[in-house]
Amino acid sequence: MSIVNLNRRALIAGAATAALAAPAIISASGRASAAAPMLGVATPTFNRVKVGDFEVTMMLDAARTMDGPHPIFGEDQEAAAVSELLAANHLPSDKMVNGFTPVIVNTGSELVLFDTGLGGDNGSLTAQLASAGYSPEQVDIVVLTHMHPDHIGGLMTNGAPTYPSARYVTGQTEFDFWTHEDRLSGPTERVARLVQTNVKPLAEKMTFVGGHKEVVPGILGLDTPGHTPGHMSFHLSSAGKQLLIWGDIANHFVVSIQRPDWHVRYDMDKEKAAATRKTMFDLIIAEKIPVTGYHMPFPALGYLETAGESYRWVPAAYQFTL
Repeated sequence: MSIVNLNRRALIAGAATAALAAPAIISASGRASAAAPMLGVATPTFNRVKVGDFEVTMMLDAARTMDGPHPIFGEDQEAAAVSELLAANHLPSDKMVNGFTPVIVNTGSELVLFDTGLGGDNGSLTAQLASAGYSPEQVDIVVLTHMHPDHIGGLMTNGAPTYPSARYVTGQTEFDFWTHEDRLSGPTERVARLVQTNVKPLAEKMTFVGGHKEVVPGILGLDTPGHTPGHMSFHLSSAGKQLLIWGDIANHFVVSIQRPDWHVRYDMDKEKAAATRKTMFDLIIAEKIPVTGYHMPFPALGYLETAGESYRWVPAAYQFTL
């Protein structure tokens, strides 16, 4: 008798014994245990790690189930091509979850918030701040990677600054683009009007930067245009450790990363966005820089690796806890 057949016979015998024993167990107790109630899907809402001497906390402002990824991602591709890629990565082709993950960095001397979430009833950032042990009043600096609504929506609450003690940092190019009067009509109107409401009132407290300018020591701005004209990412460096806060360089952990050339509906300059992705991906891999991405699966922390002629997202495990 082979080992395989022996193991199968033992398994069947064990199952039969268990089936015979079950009625005796139930009758001895008089009744079966009541089933525990279903509690629903649960997701952690903040994740704190160390990057050198910095504490970095990713906070889940919201997670939306929506149709897609195609044609939002792979907008210039046939649906079948996108579906094939998703199936190869164990993902459905008709639904996706889009997460929104601002980041707060405690440098030891200043509390720096990157992006402010959706705001209003759509986001929960102030609640996540509280869960993580912070209050809006403690935030010293608010940094905006760019001015799409899901990044500036939480700047104001009931017409007043959500972070009353903060100063603000954003890209000069981004600010100039969205505040130009020409943006108040046409396809840019909706975002430009939100900029008028949420960003312009804070202009007196803003510092405008371009690439390779420090926000504070250890936090360096990088020009990463394409998604928006002045989109920026930020490189953290502390005690020999580093992390890239890449904002919206890539917005889907499979399609945008494994197929960086494919067009994304949300990218304003699609060719430039694709070029930025490839340039930054190559840099990230060459320098072995971990990444937190605003729309990566929560806790939105991971690495990139090459995969043939393309790239792959690798979620972080315990690297940041050691």
